[in-house]
Amino acid sequence: MVVGKRWLAAMRNSPSLPENLLIREFHFPADYAQVIQLWENAGPGIHLRRSDSIDETAKKLQRDPELFLVAEVNSQIIGTVLGGFDGRRGMVYHLAVAIPYRTRGIGAALMVELEQRMKAKGCIRSYLLVAKDNLDAIRFYELRGWERMDLYTYGKDLD
Repeated sequence: MVVGKRWLAAMRNSPSLPENLLIREFHFPADYAQVIQLWENAGPGIHLRRSDSIDETAKKLQRDPELFLVAEVNSQIIGTVLGGFDGRRGMVYHLAVAIPYRTRGIGAALMVELEQRMKAKGCIRSYLLVAKDNLDAIRFYELRGWERMDLYTYGKDLD
């Protein structure tokens, strides 16, 4: 089933959006290899960690599988966004579009669909992390209404 039909139908006037673009939910484990390859080749903005392993991805999908989306053209995954909702706040992880398909509206389409799905779950605020030197991503998000917050980010491995 094609997801995001409303938005994609409205965007069809955009000459850059691929005509045969399909946005759908991630299929586990069938899509895993293509998605990891996309993330590994996405450039310095995506930092893969243990939480991106196949086992950890399976655990993530037990919670909200409808928030892991892929963009596909001719059965090839060319974009992804991974979202989460803990019942209070949303989080966006790993928005990535294959280099030949960037600046064509695919990242925006993925984000619109993810945000609609988060809202449908009751999410009223979401967050995302961007490396300070990833200026393309910063511009992308700010153009879509995301605001930079002056916070410190902390991380800790629990095992």
